[in-house]
This record gives sequence, C-alpha cells and structure tokens, in this order.
Amino acid sequence: MRMSIPTDAARRAVLFAATCFLAALTTAQAHPPLGELGVDEARRLLASGEIGSVDLTRHYLERIAVLDDAGPHLNAIIDTNPEALADAARLDRERRAGHIRSPLHGLPVVLKANIATADSLPTTAGSLALAGFTAGRDAAFVARLREAGVVILAKANLSEWANFRGRRSVSGWSSLGGQTVNPYVLDRNPCGSSSGSGVAVSADLTLLAVGTETDGSIVCPAAVNGIAGIKPTHGAVSTDGIIPLATSQDIAGPLARSVADAAALLQAMLTPKAAKRLGADLEAAARSSDLAGRRLGVVTAFNDEFPWLAALMDDVTARLEAAGAATVEIEEWQLDEQVYEDELFVLTYEFRRDLENWFADFAYPNGLRTMADLAAFNDRNAAAVMPIFGQEYVLAAVALDLTGEENHWREARERSRRAARRLIDQTLQKHDLAAILLPAYAPAWPLDYLNGDRVGFGNSSAGAIAGYPQVAFPGGFRGELPVGLLLVGGAWQDRDVIALASAAERLLAARRPPRWLKSLERSPSS
Repeated sequence: MRMSIPTDAARRAVLFAATCFLAALTTAQAHPPLGELGVDEARRLLASGEIGSVDLTRHYLERIAVLDDAGPHLNAIIDTNPEALADAARLDRERRAGHIRSPLHGLPVVLKANIATADSLPTTAGSLALAGFTAGRDAAFVARLREAGVVILAKANLSEWANFRGRRSVSGWSSLGGQTVNPYVLDRNPCGSSSGSGVAVSADLTLLAVGTETDGSIVCPAAVNGIAGIKPTHGAVSTDGIIPLATSQDIAGPLARSVADAAALLQAMLTPKAAKRLGADLEAAARSSDLAGRRLGVVTAFNDEFPWLAALMDDVTARLEAAGAATVEIEEWQLDEQVYEDELFVLTYEFRRDLENWFADFAYPNGLRTMADLAAFNDRNAAAVMPIFGQEYVLAAVALDLTGEENHWREARERSRRAARRLIDQTLQKHDLAAILLPAYAPAWPLDYLNGDRVGFGNSSAGAIAGYPQVAFPGGFRGELPVGLLLVGGAWQDRDVIALASAAERLLAARRPPRWLKSLERSPSS
C-alpha cells in the first residue's frame, strides 16, 4: 500500500492524465515494442527518431500504473515525477536541435527516496517523519545526471531509514511507502534497502535506477531481483544530499538489467576526480570485455551447507573455464565476529552524527533537529510507524555520547576496515587474482512480519566495509527465484571488475523477466 496524502495522490493522478493526453496529441505515431529495453537499443531508437524520450517516459509511467499501483501491486514506486513528461519533451526538442548532452540524453531514471532532488518529488527515506519534504536542491550526483540529460521518472520505496531503524526489520517496508514485494514471487522479500529501485528495474518499470548502499543495499536487491547492481569504490560518487546512514560506508550506485547498462549510468554519476581516475570508458569496457586469460577466485565456502548452491557454482566455474578463464577455488571466506560488532558501532555512531548534520544542512526538515526528535516522532506515531518492528537502532544512537565515544568510533572504524581489506587483498594477492567471485545472497526469503528478515547468507560486508568495488549480476535460478553472483575487486579496480562481471553475465545469460507468481505454490497472478 502506497501511503500518501489524498490531495497529493489526486494531484498526481490529474497531472499524469493531463500530461499523457498532451503527449499523445504530439506523438500519435506507433513506436516499436519497448519491453525489456536496454540502454544501447534505447539510444538507437532515440537517435533514429523511431521514438522520443516522451514515448519512453510515458511507456514507463503506464507500466508503473499497471504493475505497481495495480496488477501485482509491486509497490516499488513511492512518488512519480509530475514533471517527467515535460522534461522528456524538452530533451526531445534539444535532440531535434542537434544538442545531445551525453549518451544518457533522454533516458528515464528512478531514484531511491533518500536522494535529494530540486523538484516536487519528496525526499523522505520512507519515513512518515519526512512526509512531503521537498529538498529544494539536487544531491551532487543528481545534478550531474541532470546535466547528462536524464529524465527523473520517479522515486522508489526503500527500507525505512536505509534499513537501520529496528532489529526485526522487514526489508522493503517503510511507514510512508508500505511493503515493496519481489516481482518473481510476490510473498518473497525484495531485499533492502534499495528494494524499490531494484524491483523497478527488474519489473521493467524503468530503464535505469539508482540505489544507495552501506552494506548490501545495492548488491542484495540486484541479486534477489535478477538484475545487475554496481557498488563503486567508496568515494567514487558524492554522498552530498543523500540522507545518510554512515558516511564511512555510504555510496550511491546504479541498478540496471545488465552490467553494461549500469556502467553507462555510473559513468555520469562519478565525481570529476573519480571519473579521471577510472577513465571515461566504463560502458565500453563492459560491452567489449572477455574472460580469456583472466584469473578468478571462486568462493566455495558455502557449498557444504547449501548443496543446490554447490551445483550452481560448479556449473558457473565450468562455464568460466570453457570461456578461457582460469579459476582458483577459495574454500574459506569469513570475517571475524569482531568486525561485525565494530561495524554495528560505527553505523550507530555515524547514523546519529551524520543524520543530524543532514537535518541542519536541509534547514531542519519538518522540524527535525536531532535523532531524539526522530525517536519522539516515532513514539508519538507508533501505530503507523512501528506496527511491525521498533526503533532499537535509533534509540541506541540517541543514547550515544558522540564526544565521549569518538575514540571508540575511530578505533572500531579502522579495525573493521583493516580486517575487511586484509581478507580481500590477501586473497587477491595470494592467488594472483583479477577478482573474486562469490554467491551474492541467498534467494529471496519469505516476507515475515513476526521475525523480520531471515537471510540464508549474504556476502556484501567485506566489500562494503573495505570500501572496495563489487558488482552483482544474475547467476542462475533456484526454482523460480533468481540467484545472484558477486564479483569483488581491489580499491579503484572498478573498471576491471565491471568488465569481468559483464563478460561473465553475458556468458551465463541467466536473466529472465519475472512472472508475478503469488507464491511458490500458486499459479502466476494476473
């Protein structure tokens, strides 16, 4: 259920109907089928004049209405942009005048709802405490995307406060947006916190989307929703304007139906310094890459516990070797429990510090000045905000003495970062590897409002804590549920990791569109 003020919903409906009608008057000609479109094909159609950006934008808005608001009720989108069709029309006029801003000119993009925008789209982190708040300025990377000529199509639902409010949280649920569901099996979890962004791409509600990650929130939605997601090296994309969880690990990254498409979006998101360091050819590197002669570590540490996974990883390894890659079995992959304890303290400390700084930067939205203000709001509105799980992480952050605990925070941050980097660096160096391939996450687990998330396994933490690049992409299926793979590399090896992931993705060709099954025991929903 998408929760919003009725007058806002009515206004959006009227604006959408009016803009669709006006666009239809000016673009009445038929256009090619646009389902499961890729970036390269979209560019070709736009360049040839077979479609305009208005056609593409309207196509996705109509799919949002049919599949997200109605139909299987995926609930991935929390707000559509009432200016999207007008923006697309302006970009079409620029194209006709010979002004092409970038390779992304006229392409629709969905943003996670914790990303600030200088338009009428609210920036909320899924929280009722920020309902209706409009930021008044773009996050730094959003400004770069607008310069590149993208159409901001909508904002996506997410796990409230980036899945860092309470211990028994259900990924993809927010008090403002309700529950986003997995498009493959509707009673399964979409994984968070960029769940809406991942589902929007998987269900073909958009061409491209942006998520944010602190630990797993890009690569897990990609993995369990059968798409690609790139978490860049920490610092490659500015976090300015993003509602923070913890700046020492926060990063924005792209989600798409292929690694190469995600790379095209990432290129436009990079800071100037990162763009210079990584080069201007991420998409080209992805599309032209191969595996011949490359040496990859394949982690088999989970195979004994999950026999189905052993069979899948054996098949993947055989196909990689047949394509000319050399593989090395990695039988151990584990961080010490101390690392996770340190990470939790770091996230709790920085959540308080960084969110209060964000409140100040945005002139105390809706009167929120401190984390204690947020906790008090949640308590006053407990029936709507906390019907499923509580706010233990918020209360833990409120209780911290930031000054008194600063040394503890600094030590925990450095200790966890060293351990994560050591695991990756030593594995790469010991076996002379280009990258490390792991199963990303267990397939989507059932939605469980009593116990919260029950993840079978997840392998995002080492790359997230280290700040190293990692790319998730489709590796296969377990029954009806996608199984994602994760490729991890060293610091600032983004281009090589993206290229290798793209080559492996093309080799495996494991992506298939969702069928909206109601459950694993039932037939597809209408």
